[in-house]
Amino acid sequence: MVGRPPRRKDRRRPHARSFKVVNPATGKVLARYSIAPPDEVRSRVAKAREAFRSWSTVDPEARGAYLVRFAELLRKGKDEFARTMSLEMGKTIREASAEVEKCAWASEYFGKNAAKFLEPEAVTTEALRSYIAFHPRGVLGSIMPWNFPMWQIIRFAVPALAAGNTAVVKPSSLSPRSGLQIEEAFRDAGLPEGVFQIVLGDRTTAKALIRADVDMVSVTGSVGTGIDVAREAARDLKKVILELGGSDPFIVAEDADITAAAKAAVNARFVNCGQSCIAAKRFLVVDAVADEFRSAFVENARRLQVGDPLDPLTDIGPLSSRSQCDEVAAQVDDAVRKGAQVNLGGRRLRWPGYFYEPTVLSEVTRRMRVLREETFGPVAPVTSVANLEAAVREANDSPFGLGASVWTRSTSLADEIARRIEAGLVFVNGTVRSDPRMPFGGIKHSGIGRELSRYGLLEMVNVKSVVVYSPEAGQPPQQMRAE
Repeated sequence: MVGRPPRRKDRRRPHARSFKVVNPATGKVLARYSIAPPDEVRSRVAKAREAFRSWSTVDPEARGAYLVRFAELLRKGKDEFARTMSLEMGKTIREASAEVEKCAWASEYFGKNAAKFLEPEAVTTEALRSYIAFHPRGVLGSIMPWNFPMWQIIRFAVPALAAGNTAVVKPSSLSPRSGLQIEEAFRDAGLPEGVFQIVLGDRTTAKALIRADVDMVSVTGSVGTGIDVAREAARDLKKVILELGGSDPFIVAEDADITAAAKAAVNARFVNCGQSCIAAKRFLVVDAVADEFRSAFVENARRLQVGDPLDPLTDIGPLSSRSQCDEVAAQVDDAVRKGAQVNLGGRRLRWPGYFYEPTVLSEVTRRMRVLREETFGPVAPVTSVANLEAAVREANDSPFGLGASVWTRSTSLADEIARRIEAGLVFVNGTVRSDPRMPFGGIKHSGIGRELSRYGLLEMVNVKSVVVYSPEAGQPPQQMRAE
């Protein structure tokens, strides 16, 4: 009798129940955190739904008062918040401190302006009274990245809460403690239970959040992530706000102040070790000043101090992870193989952690990954163009459309150039940055929707038309009766 063959041992790895956080400056494990299973995510969302019933009825000025108190706590605990960001993702302590200040600024701004932003808008019609009302949507879910661990969460959460929504946020698994500290600060500010919650985990946690009983999903991440989230949210026709990648051009015209442009270019490219969606990533310089700009740019970049992110003198810390460092190295190697010239850097540093030298490349072409893709690291490709017209064409020849920086002494051209560049943000004689007073977001593959300013807040509300006729007025005019 032939027996059954022996069963093959199941070599599939069991589902991970926790994840570790690694200090990118040392490569050593900082902490481990439990992954929230789908039922816990659903429970958190249900709690947010219950909290929404009362929070949505709180007067906007009273909601704003919570946010102002929250801002005070951020400033009071700035050193601790900044240190956590530096340890988790390698941000320099100076940049981390500035990030906390910016979070406090945004919290104050929306706290003090929420009531004004939400005031009904009167509209003149044939009715007795017509107006546009702005009511909260409900429970908002958010999936946030690691590169600005606090700012990304705050720029979503603060306007969401100001508008009367409740929020459940999944921060990046690279920077969970930063998210937990925000949750704790909101609690200390007196925010009612369930209004703002952090849930930790991985991709399965994110998917569970999208599928839970949320009314909208806001995501900051890669294009691939944005597409996946949009598809998942479309299953239940949930609105999405997508802030995705960027390949921002930095245009230098023939008449530009080269000294100022080259100095600003270093900050525009190497801020946060180049790990920013609005960092300048393509330097398009008119031929007549290309050599002068490149020389000044390289000299300024050469002065950057690479080292321990907790040292106040450090300008450039590590990349956020080993995989991120590998990706940047691969993009530079690809460019060099295809003919790019290395004017500065071009090497991974043989230190503990994930450090890469500030790098400037010239003789780059569109065959190279550094121009075709978003380069999320301290690498600056410089390209010469014939004139300003060619620079604008090259700037628009990209699947991305987030920000652009243009340098010219002819400020009369500012409006014309800004109109022609395909982007959500254009800065003339300044570097691209987010500002709570101005809408933030892109076009094309850079995303859908806006964050910050009144426009960002209104993305998170139900814009309701209310028309009231007098009982004696009868039917509206004939032309108004058709749908």
